[in-house]
Amino acid sequence: MRSRSNSGVKLDNYARIVHQTILRHQDPVTGLLPGSPDQPDAWVRDNVYSIVSVWALSLAYRKNADRDEDKAKAYELEQSVVKLMRGLLQCIMRQLDKVEKFKYSRSTSDSLHAKYNTKTCATVVGDDQWGHLQVDATSLFLLFLAQMTASGLHIIYTQDEVDVVQNLMFYIEAAYKVADYGMWERGDKTNQGITELNASSIGMAKAALEALDELNLFGAKGGPGSVVHALADDIQHCQSILTSMLPRASISKEVDAGVLAIISYPAFAVDDINLVSLTKEEIISKLQGRYGCCRFLRDGHKTPKEDPNRLYYESAELKLFENIECEWPLFWTYLILDGIFSNSPEQVQEYQEALEGILIKQKDGIRLLPELYSVPSDKVEEEYGNPHSVERIPLGKCPLKWGQSLYVLGNLLAEGFLAPGEIDPLNRRFSTIPKPDVVVQVSVLAETEEIKELLLKNGIDVETVADIHPIHVQPSRVLSHIYARLGRNPRLGLTGRPYRRIGVLGTSKFYIIRNTIFSFTPQFIDHQQFYLALDNKMIVEMLRTEIAYLASRWRMTGRPTVTFPISQTMLTEGHTDLDPAVLATLKKLQDGYYGGARIQTGKLSEFLTTSCCAHLSFLDGKGSGSMGRHDEEYDEGDSDGYVHELRYDAEGDDDLAQYLDHLLAHSSPKKPKRQVGGLSRFQAAAAKTKEMVTLMNKAQELNVHNVNMYLPSKLFRTRKESLNLNLPDSPSCQGNYVPEVMLTAESSIPRDASGSIDYNALALLLKDTQCLQDQADILYILYKDKGMDWDTGLHGKGSTVRSLLGDLYKKAGELKHWGLIRMISGILRKKVDELDSACSDLLAHQKHLTVGLPPEPREKTITAPIPLDQLAALIDEASDNNISVAILTQEIMVYLAMSIRTQPRLFSEMFRLRIGLIIQVMATELAQSLNCSGEEATESLMSLSPSELKNLLHHILSGKEFEVQRSVREMDTGVSSAISIHHLGNVGATKSERAGISKLKSDMKMMDRDASLTDLVKLDQPSSPTYKVRAQSLDLESIKSGRYRLPSIESLDVPEMTPVAKDSRHGQWLRRRRLDGALNRVPVGFYQKVWKILQKCHGLSIEGFVLPSSTTREMTPGEIKFSVHVETVLNRVPQPEYRQLLVEAILVLTMLADVDIQSIGSIIHVEKIVHLANDIFCKDQRDLGAEEHILERDTSTGVCKLLYDSAPSGRFGSMTYLTKAVAAYVQDFLPSGSCAVQ
Repeated sequence: MRSRSNSGVKLDNYARIVHQTILRHQDPVTGLLPGSPDQPDAWVRDNVYSIVSVWALSLAYRKNADRDEDKAKAYELEQSVVKLMRGLLQCIMRQLDKVEKFKYSRSTSDSLHAKYNTKTCATVVGDDQWGHLQVDATSLFLLFLAQMTASGLHIIYTQDEVDVVQNLMFYIEAAYKVADYGMWERGDKTNQGITELNASSIGMAKAALEALDELNLFGAKGGPGSVVHALADDIQHCQSILTSMLPRASISKEVDAGVLAIISYPAFAVDDINLVSLTKEEIISKLQGRYGCCRFLRDGHKTPKEDPNRLYYESAELKLFENIECEWPLFWTYLILDGIFSNSPEQVQEYQEALEGILIKQKDGIRLLPELYSVPSDKVEEEYGNPHSVERIPLGKCPLKWGQSLYVLGNLLAEGFLAPGEIDPLNRRFSTIPKPDVVVQVSVLAETEEIKELLLKNGIDVETVADIHPIHVQPSRVLSHIYARLGRNPRLGLTGRPYRRIGVLGTSKFYIIRNTIFSFTPQFIDHQQFYLALDNKMIVEMLRTEIAYLASRWRMTGRPTVTFPISQTMLTEGHTDLDPAVLATLKKLQDGYYGGARIQTGKLSEFLTTSCCAHLSFLDGKGSGSMGRHDEEYDEGDSDGYVHELRYDAEGDDDLAQYLDHLLAHSSPKKPKRQVGGLSRFQAAAAKTKEMVTLMNKAQELNVHNVNMYLPSKLFRTRKESLNLNLPDSPSCQGNYVPEVMLTAESSIPRDASGSIDYNALALLLKDTQCLQDQADILYILYKDKGMDWDTGLHGKGSTVRSLLGDLYKKAGELKHWGLIRMISGILRKKVDELDSACSDLLAHQKHLTVGLPPEPREKTITAPIPLDQLAALIDEASDNNISVAILTQEIMVYLAMSIRTQPRLFSEMFRLRIGLIIQVMATELAQSLNCSGEEATESLMSLSPSELKNLLHHILSGKEFEVQRSVREMDTGVSSAISIHHLGNVGATKSERAGISKLKSDMKMMDRDASLTDLVKLDQPSSPTYKVRAQSLDLESIKSGRYRLPSIESLDVPEMTPVAKDSRHGQWLRRRRLDGALNRVPVGFYQKVWKILQKCHGLSIEGFVLPSSTTREMTPGEIKFSVHVETVLNRVPQPEYRQLLVEAILVLTMLADVDIQSIGSIIHVEKIVHLANDIFCKDQRDLGAEEHILERDTSTGVCKLLYDSAPSGRFGSMTYLTKAVAAYVQDFLPSGSCAVQ
């Protein structure tokens, strides 16, 4: 018999260790592993990590087989792995009702359990008796399921199990916005059952989704039906939130050693090598001790100071755990693996030697890795005084199977029994290798032949939707409907993916569905989404943003392809040419560089070979959860081959299946014959409309809007009968045309004999008045008094106030009358489709939101994602039901989310975004720059187009100095008021790193062309011959004391501005402070300095609200939780400029934190320091001969307005006076030898 080789002997030794410490505990029925003799339950996370060494050992035996017994051993070990993984799958399949509920609710009560009964796979504790929601545990199971399947193990057996795995992917795909209990099962470190976003959960979910995407769960033997799909946009969301969080681990933990699992083996979830190094350094420098690493700062688990009789900690108690946290050898096993995968033998050797010194050796020679090392209770004071000095004792499980398993894995890799690629067959370890530059392919499509010719005139050659056959172009919402069928399994009660929007990464691929190639237009093209898409400049801006996003985030094989359709709405008003903004963009795209990205323009068919292509086979065949083709009857005489009727089974009545069947049944679309004259040239002759109408109805049931752009016939060019509101074709109500009936103050509102309003007569006036503003006024009165569903009877039945408002909205949209569009959107309670996802995006970047104007309780804070309807209701409530504020709040929330997605640095050191204050500041900017009243400024704000509003917001966020100027230009239709924004360069307190945007010089039209608004913003151009201002036609003031006033932002407190010379710097610093105060912008490192100063006093009092020093006993200086806490106290101050002065005063105070004194008093009243500085300032000014009117004080705060407008530095700078005030305030506590402040 052949003798055993040296490597064989070593492997046998590892097999003995694995058997003694892990496999002998495996349950023979379920395959699960118990935690320990004291804790017989099976934890999902511990089970997966524990079995990894068994899997690694099986691979090592297969690779280094000396004899047949080794191959048999390898198979036996593999089957132990399969048994455990299937045991966990059984546990999960018994809780599929929870998976289904959680996809929609994301509630802790609907989550999968974290631990199960080892012998039966049943649950062991109630839903609310444990911190069950641990996304990282489910993700870890899925990640290793993918890796093990890729290595050749056969774990998934049936199509039903494939559907379960697909639904588990939906369970974890929103990890970036799910607050859970994390890998330590505690959530917030106070251990009070508070969930929070955890970097370890988000990273593990991202890794699992990437690993499983396009993986065949049946391995090499599987067909297309066993492939599972992840959505690239969800993966990318996880990536961006993870990047924004690290090196922090969560809101309450500034650093957590558990993050090692995601920056290195097994997840490798972070692409940026610098961020990986920074996070690793943070963990080692702050958490490493002599026996391992602490889990996180102030972790009380198993410390001598922890009270074993209660689960939770008191907030002030956390300080007791500082410097005596238990140290876990487990994390050194991660650092050994990290050294192996990063090819750093020095690191491997360092940690192996350190680990050998603390393992516990058994009599049989097996070394065990204990759970943790704790400070003995009699040595606590010594450790407090001199950290890392005392000898610690091992506590907890011995061995910790999870740690023991990773220790064995590290040894197998270090000794060469396995190569890193064998334990990582999906190559996750290459995540930090730089990727080549992405070229974004853009294919421009014309909706009609006419648009194609217009583009050709401008030198741009494109195809029409009809030309690209057999490729089908559909809107993104059809793709959302298609993905909603993925993983559907009625037998298991699984409904598939919740209907959610598909982002630009998802729509930039080609899809093969039922052997047909589909391309999808980006989501922002959808015109029904909200009024944002009515603004062509906004569409172009969104295209630029999306292309830049694609260029930086695309990670798939093949290039991204954006399909950009040019529709009727992108033409000028006379449909004679392209909108200038769209045309300029198309020309830039031809240049090959746009939005910071490399671009290739061309035809869709040319891009097929270079693009990313996904095959969605789950829509083929009639497998479970799939859609079969229905029988189709064709009309023999129908030369076009369109479908006439379809027969459906009662069960298979599925809108999407029918829609696709209809769509794919069409032969090549026929180009419509050109007809001359008027509208008819946009219409194809429609001899047979029955089948197309059926298809159109299906499209409408799927909420596919602008159907004519996506369906292969031009039958829908006929205009829908409008309700004949006698809407003007010209956008102006002024000019030479005089309406037949002019409602003036004299004619007033029609009244009946009793003197009350005659609503029927008022409704009839709608027909006679030509002006949109008047019609809006009348409909607003009817809406207020009669309600939405009152029938005006204008055109027989059905002419309700709602339908008339809808018509008016469309007309205002065509005329780009933004003030009216916003107002009617508000009345119709329109909601941005993306409002909840915009809110979730901001929250996921660890920003809290407030809506409404300060102070609380009117200003509402949002700290967790909430459903769309609840969010809209909360915004309405916070806006005091002011329609305009509510609709602007929605719009700005969407813009903030767009900005944070592409330029997160703009938001550094801001933890709470106060949308009400931002709106107020925007109105103030307009009032100051345009030198007009507050009400005029708010009306101007409402009348900005979406792109102008976003531009203004961006400038405010950027921190750069800019000015808004009014310009009046002659237009085709008269005179329109416009504004333009100019940078003034880096002035004063602006910071170049905050700029975030290149110098933008865009001309912004401010007011719409409809003169009905010009009476609200009075332009100083009376001499213009074409400029006639119409008097307000409806005498709204006279009705019931203005109860019917159109909703304006009357609640905004916009300060009146005094006219100033153009070149003066007057008001600059007041404005700077107002902007920074409204945005909660503070200097870098401000909150850490506040933490230090709190340790030297009893607390800081700000306008009566105290920030106690005990806060530092619970929170560490780098915690987001601490920053938010300080910010909350500061936000009690409603005036942003006053708040900013308080911040400056605290900043001066924090300089004392570095002075060598024990205490600077009890509670420091910050506002007293500001008022003291104010008094010294006023005295100095008076001594210099300043007159009283110059030293006018702000009535609400008593601070001199001139101090608000003083630069921080210089002889008369605010910091000079605040320093004097601080010195006077804390004089008694300073050391006697300190020099006097001059």
